[in-house]
Amino acid sequence: MVGLGGVLVVIDSVVRTFVLPRASLAPLSRLLVGLLWLVFAALARSRRSYRHRDRVMAMYAPVLLVSMPVVWLVLLWLAFTPLVMVAGRHGGALTARSGGSTSDWLLAGSNLWTLGFEPPSGTLATSLSFTEATAGPIVVALLISYVPTIYATFSAREQMVTQLEIRAATPPTPTALLRRTQAAGYLADIDAYLAEWERWFVQLQETHPSLVPLIFLRSPRPDRSRITAAGAVLDTAALRMSVVDLAFRPSGGLCIRARSLALRQVSDLVGIAYDADPRPEDPLTITRTEFDEVASQLREADVPVVEDLEAAWIAFRGWRINYDVPLVGLIGKLMAPLAPWSSDRSLRSARPRLSLRWRGTHR
Repeated sequence: MVGLGGVLVVIDSVVRTFVLPRASLAPLSRLLVGLLWLVFAALARSRRSYRHRDRVMAMYAPVLLVSMPVVWLVLLWLAFTPLVMVAGRHGGALTARSGGSTSDWLLAGSNLWTLGFEPPSGTLATSLSFTEATAGPIVVALLISYVPTIYATFSAREQMVTQLEIRAATPPTPTALLRRTQAAGYLADIDAYLAEWERWFVQLQETHPSLVPLIFLRSPRPDRSRITAAGAVLDTAALRMSVVDLAFRPSGGLCIRARSLALRQVSDLVGIAYDADPRPEDPLTITRTEFDEVASQLREADVPVVEDLEAAWIAFRGWRINYDVPLVGLIGKLMAPLAPWSSDRSLRSARPRLSLRWRGTHR
C-alpha cells in the first residue's frame, strides 16, 4: 500500500504539472516548489545588493525545472521497491540471487532506468518491471516537451517587456510612457497600445498559472521585470481613464480588467491575500500627493489633463484599487527590481516567502 500510494502521488504530480491545462498544483509539486524557494530566498536575503539577489533568484526556476523530474524518478524508485518485494514474494524468485531488500532495491532501479542488469523472474514481477520501465521514459519525455513550451512562452512574454522599455524607459513609469507618447505625437493611439497589452495579459492569464515555472523565470536583464512592466501599463491605463483628457474608449478599462484577473489568479497560486471585491474607498498604496505630482508632470509635458483633479483622483482610485494589493504583493514575493508605484511600495517590507496553494477558481 505504501508503494502503490507513492506511485499514485508521483503520477498525480506529473499529470497536473505536465498534462493538465489549468492551474492545479499537486501537493508533491507544491512541497518541492516551496522547499526550493526557502533555500533560494535565504540565499538571496544574504546578499546586500539587488543585482546579487537577482542573480540568485534567476537560478530558481531553472533549478526547479531540473529538480522536478529528478525528484519524481527517485520517488518512483523508492515507491516501486516495496512493490517489487511483494511481487517477488507472491510471484516467485525475483533474481538468481536471494530476494532480500537490497536485491529488491536494485531490481526497482534497474527497471526504472531500463539498465537491465537485474532480470525479473515470474509473471507478476515481469509485468511490474515493464510498468516501471515505461514510467521512467514517460517522465523524461514529458519534461523534454514541457521545457520548450515554457521558454517559447517566456520569449513571447519578454518581447512586450522590451518594447515597453523603448516607450517608457527603465524602470518603466506611466508618466514617462504618456509623456513620450505625447512628444511623439501619437497620444491618440494610446488606446490601441493598451489593447495590445490587454491581449498580452490574457495570454499570461492562460499560460502562467498552468506553467508554474514561468511565474519565477526572471527577465534576461536584472533591471527589467514583467511585473513592474505590467504595473506601469496598468497605471498608464488608469491615468488614461481618469486624468488624460481624451475621448472615452473602453481599451483602458479592459486592459485593467484583463490584468487584474491575471494578477489575482497568480496571487491565489502563491498565497497572496486580497479582497476579491474591493471598494473605491479602501486603502491605496498611492497617495493623493503622488497623484497630484504626476498630474502636474503630465500637464508640463503638454499632455491634456482634465481640470477637475478631485474627480480624477476618485476615478483613479476606483481603477487602481482593482489591482493594487495583488500587484504590490506579487512584486514583494518575487523580489522584482525597483520601480515607481509598484516595487517601491513593497521591497522595504516584503519577506521573500512562498506558500504555493490554490484557492479555487479565479474571480
